[in-house]
Amino acid sequence: MTSTQPELAAPTARTLVLLSLPAVIIGVVSAFALWAVDEVAGLLEDGIWTALPHMLGVDPHSGWWIFLVLTFTGVAVGLVVWLVPGHAGPDSATTELVAAPLRPGIVPSLALAAVLALAGGVSLGPENPIIAINTSLLVALAARLWKAVPTQLVMLMAASGTIGALFGTPVAAALVFTGVVAAVKGGGALWDKLFLPLVAAAAGSLTMTFLAHPHFAIPMPAYTTITGWDLLASVVIGAIATGLGIVGAFLFPLIHRAFHALRHPLLMTMLGGVVLGLLGALGGPITLFKGLDQMGDLVQNRDDYPPGELALIIVVKLAALLIAASSSFRGGRVFPAVFIGAAIGVLAWALIPAIPLQVAVSAGVLGMTLAVTRDGWIALFIGVAVTSNLLVLPILCLAILPAWLMVTRAPEFLIKPAVRPTSPRAAGGAGR
Repeated sequence: MTSTQPELAAPTARTLVLLSLPAVIIGVVSAFALWAVDEVAGLLEDGIWTALPHMLGVDPHSGWWIFLVLTFTGVAVGLVVWLVPGHAGPDSATTELVAAPLRPGIVPSLALAAVLALAGGVSLGPENPIIAINTSLLVALAARLWKAVPTQLVMLMAASGTIGALFGTPVAAALVFTGVVAAVKGGGALWDKLFLPLVAAAAGSLTMTFLAHPHFAIPMPAYTTITGWDLLASVVIGAIATGLGIVGAFLFPLIHRAFHALRHPLLMTMLGGVVLGLLGALGGPITLFKGLDQMGDLVQNRDDYPPGELALIIVVKLAALLIAASSSFRGGRVFPAVFIGAAIGVLAWALIPAIPLQVAVSAGVLGMTLAVTRDGWIALFIGVAVTSNLLVLPILCLAILPAWLMVTRAPEFLIKPAVRPTSPRAAGGAGR
């Protein structure tokens, strides 16, 4: 999940006990920060999409209002990236879910840019900005209060607490960091290294549950019996969703390069806002925002959407994700990917109603999330979480195998800075 793996020494039992309280505090603070960002964005969203249209006597679902709001959102975010100290940190398109902590001075501008994008209906989630905000602030705080705690460990606990709060369960953080921790040196049992991040994740998850009751699960018809056809359907749907995600990964750098050819941050986000406005007017309100609430609406009201409209929603949402991520908006790619995957599952069910809805949706979510995150654990977790049915887990464990083979040689859904070639003269100097 991060380009630089931290070196974690195997902790003793006494160390684990002593650091459990800081881990709990870090998890609670992480959840409160996420809740605060969500609340502020929610209040602003209500003002933009409910109170203001009501006061003006306009329909907030009309194409022209969606276009207007997203265009102005692009201008507002562009002004933050251009003029506000800190410039909203690095381009989210270039950052992974967990990255090195930023300077605390960058955090206010990043929070402002993220809140504006979330409230304005931009097709990005809160995960990248809020993890960056929490790791940056908590690393700086720990450097003053707990100087003996390694910076890398504080970063892992802050990221774990935030992921636990984002997904409403510490299991998500445990799965995400299993891959990270398994790769580091230092010896010791894996669960010794996972202990403190898991404490922080549990504290963050419980705190967020008390504050906001987050949930991924969508009410769907009961699914109680696995058939061979279900296994085949999950493999096919998962592969199709993965393939669509890979297409997006191929297009991502091209679109990113086109927007960044404008060079000026205000021009990038303003043009991005205009294109997002046009896409939103085409796809309707269901294609706006990070996609979590909209995913529930789409699945529960699936009979209202014919296959042609579902296909349009998928294309528009993927295009909106690519445009938003490429035009210097700050936000994460996981939540929109989950929506797209669920929409693929609903489309598969609409075309072949014999496929159980839980199988179709979970396989679609698995495939798209895997293509975007390149993390099998988180793809499996979210695929099960949207159904709240462990019966789909063995099905997804089969569906992920061909999907993983597809993504191993495909491009990442991430923009990496170009490596400048070293001149022969410089190389020669280095050799001497």
